[in-house]
Amino acid sequence: MNNIVIILGVIITIVTGVPVMTQLVRQHPRGLIVLFFAEMWERFSYYGMRGLLVFYLTQHFLFPDALANAQYGSYASLVYLLPLVGGVLADRYLGTRKAVLFGAVLLTIGQLSMAITAAPAAQTLTYQGHAYDFRIDGRVAARQVRLVIDGQPHEFASSPDGGLQIKGLAAGSALPAELPKGSYQVEVKRNPLGVGLFYFALSMIIMGVGFLKPNISTIVGQLYPQGDPRRDAGFTLYYYGVNLGAFWAAVLCGYLGENVGWWAGFGLAGIGMALGWVVFMLGKASLEGHGEPRDPALLKAPFLGPISREWLIYILGAAGAAVIYVMVQHNSWVGAGLQGAIVLSLAFIFWFIFFRCDKVRRERMLLALVLIFGAVIFFTLFEQAGTSLNLFADRNVDLGVTKSASVISIFGQKIIFATAGQLAAAGHPVGLWIDTAISAPQTQSFNAGFILIFAPIFAAAWSFLAARKLDPNPILKFGIGLLQVGLGFLVVVWGAGLADASGRVPMIMLGLLYLLHTTGELCLSPVGISEITKLAVPTMVSFMMAVWFLAISIAQFVGGKIASMMGTATLGGQVLDPHAALATSIYWFERIGWAGVAFGVGFIVLSPFLKHWAHGVNDPENHAPAAEA
Repeated sequence: MNNIVIILGVIITIVTGVPVMTQLVRQHPRGLIVLFFAEMWERFSYYGMRGLLVFYLTQHFLFPDALANAQYGSYASLVYLLPLVGGVLADRYLGTRKAVLFGAVLLTIGQLSMAITAAPAAQTLTYQGHAYDFRIDGRVAARQVRLVIDGQPHEFASSPDGGLQIKGLAAGSALPAELPKGSYQVEVKRNPLGVGLFYFALSMIIMGVGFLKPNISTIVGQLYPQGDPRRDAGFTLYYYGVNLGAFWAAVLCGYLGENVGWWAGFGLAGIGMALGWVVFMLGKASLEGHGEPRDPALLKAPFLGPISREWLIYILGAAGAAVIYVMVQHNSWVGAGLQGAIVLSLAFIFWFIFFRCDKVRRERMLLALVLIFGAVIFFTLFEQAGTSLNLFADRNVDLGVTKSASVISIFGQKIIFATAGQLAAAGHPVGLWIDTAISAPQTQSFNAGFILIFAPIFAAAWSFLAARKLDPNPILKFGIGLLQVGLGFLVVVWGAGLADASGRVPMIMLGLLYLLHTTGELCLSPVGISEITKLAVPTMVSFMMAVWFLAISIAQFVGGKIASMMGTATLGGQVLDPHAALATSIYWFERIGWAGVAFGVGFIVLSPFLKHWAHGVNDPENHAPAAEA
């Protein structure tokens, strides 16, 4: 593991992790350590799969870009929608601990099922009644796709008219060197068993997240009595664990998925989830009885014949995965479900606002809706990371840290910084080799890595400003967050002129995008969750938090639709024209970037007026009671 990203990750983890672990051990309940590592491994499994999923769809199953991105949107949308059900079942019957354990079991089954990869899809080209196979080797950046003609593999590219140019053909070959557009047909054959197993795995993961995600963080809050000053710090440490898992998932699963096999990347994610389950099981005593069912006797009593309520929930939960199995394959069904949820939720909220609220509560609830709308816009852009930005990193970003092999000497030890190709070109000089290659899935670690570095800085900055009564109001923070997520895309647009002859922009452009997206996230995401709990009427807090997660679910779905429009022509999962792919990405990045900036400016302009709708909910004398409501 001489990869430069892994080495830097170890350094970042040690520097940021030592003070975190010191606080965990010395200042917080033992149960927080259990929840920290359990959630770290759960996020490791989720983000490990997330970084590889769009490549698996486009390269293993040979889905077109548009279908792959829409499929990802359906999956991610349901991942954020199902926790609404899991939270209700935990609150009323199971208790959070049992719900987390059940969710972890489903997640482990799903993640390990992803590691069972059937034969990849095969693609053939038919010209004048004769079929020719594509030979596909490797994954992601190491992928090679060639057309086999007369027993020999040949590279190919797009022709000016949108047809196909075949390189290196001998005279008298069975195919001409250029196939005009429309003169040939391409067919993909997928293994039905492999596709079915894939959707089974997705459905188990979605259902597992539904039971686990909303409930494990609830137990964190239960570890601290009301008014405990350690509570906020405990959630901050817990948030660090979330991002530590996300960071290492992208680094390790991305590395293994590209260099060893899809099974290795997904398998490591599954092992991570299994470890999370083990940690949570062994740490039951440390939870000090928190997270248990409201009425254990009622839960265990026979309810349907000999079947108890507890086992009925488990059975229906597993059976519900069959419904998800069907839904996740139909993007339009997911969209229809979300539209129905939006209409019903808004109808109920507006009825409640205008018929059950006085002026103060009405305006607070309306302000909560404004923030939720801002969250939809932000996460629609932010969550391009798993789809369009992931494919952009692979196809149109120069991911090399070094241009050629570089040798430095430290205490007499020669250290060589180079990719494998650069090392070979330099004649394999003697010394310790650091592989400077970064894979596209590993770029998913940028966001989590920046959070590990900047989250403590932002937390200190907000506290510093609040102590001096200079803390920006939530609407302004949302505007700043939206402004930054838009500017992130515009940085890449403005850097497009730096693209090289192969249509690749410098990696610093992508790094700056993720930096701006991360600082935008730190301005918006934790602030939004806190504000919803304070602005909502006490009897509506849980429902409004559900609507917040519904907003993220909507954003995932809409984000998948937007990413689908950025698709480009591929054969064998390989882009035919990198320059056309770059042009398409830049076209859409510019539009969504300016949209983010426009909404950000709008929130900033409106903040002096809308901040009064809070009616002092963020004032120090009102802060604590509102937060507990």
